[in-house]
Amino acid sequence: MTPDFIMRLAGQAIVVVMKASAPMLLVGLVVGLIVSIFQAATQIQEQTLAFVPKIVAVLLAIVFFGPWIIHTLYDFTFNLFSRLSEYIS
Repeated sequence: MTPDFIMRLAGQAIVVVMKASAPMLLVGLVVGLIVSIFQAATQIQEQTLAFVPKIVAVLLAIVFFGPWIIHTLYDFTFNLFSRLSEYIS
């Protein structure tokens, strides 16, 4: 294994992690923004009002995007093991 291979692998791993976590982060961001606007408009400053909708939205995003995330991780792992088998044999 060359340092170039390791650097490409690390870069691909970072991209896969960002792709896998992006749906939940974006959903949490949008829901948090909506809740913050609602709190500012109504002057309700309850802390649980900020967390509960975000938790529910992120859990729903995991359920909805779960198959795509698993497929993305599976493809990365399959490509990783197939490349490693070339270096081992």
